[in-house]
Amino acid sequence: MPAIIFDLDGTLVDSAAAICDIANAYMRERGLPALSLSEARGYIGHGAPSFLINALKARDGGYDEASFPKHFARYQQIYAEAPGSANAPFPGVVDTLKTLHAGGAKLAVCTNKPGAPTKIVLDAHGWGGYFDAVISGDTLEKRKPDPEPLYEAARRLGTTPVIYVGDSDVDAATAKAAAIPFFLFTEGYRKAEVKDLPHAVAFSDFSSLPGLIANHLKA
Repeated sequence: MPAIIFDLDGTLVDSAAAICDIANAYMRERGLPALSLSEARGYIGHGAPSFLINALKARDGGYDEASFPKHFARYQQIYAEAPGSANAPFPGVVDTLKTLHAGGAKLAVCTNKPGAPTKIVLDAHGWGGYFDAVISGDTLEKRKPDPEPLYEAARRLGTTPVIYVGDSDVDAATAKAAAIPFFLFTEGYRKAEVKDLPHAVAFSDFSSLPGLIANHLKA
């Protein structure tokens, strides 16, 4: 059976609103202007440090390199305390995970989201038992689009062939760097047009994913 590695934010869960709420709780503490949902969505993908840096740089006087570690620690605390249930699964995700797991596929998560909130999201939806490996943004020194997190997820699954399922420009670049077939979920947080992102398969409905994987493996 194949090894299937999933991104989390924008792929399995629509987390933009939850992340926006977390960021705005932090912004209120700092007395800084709130993020819009579209702004928050645009910053997702490169991990929590990048997200907060971009948000603060967009606010006059909000970012200071010297004090950033202190402020990021507080942001992480708010992030880790937020309810995982606020991250809504995309339609069809739950049934697809059940189908793939029941069929014997080895499943993993490879995300730039920090480890603590990643676990909270997976636990909130009862998904922990589906995944044989979870690589978060702080598991390794490197984050996506470096291929090493994807390689590590594949190593932990210990089987081939490997397929990576994601939604963003970062995910496409990661899969390309790792030379792993990329299945692009088109309803997530990508910035580029579908045609401009390297992918083996593009899909908009998670219920179609098991069939698409089976067809890909037969090709």
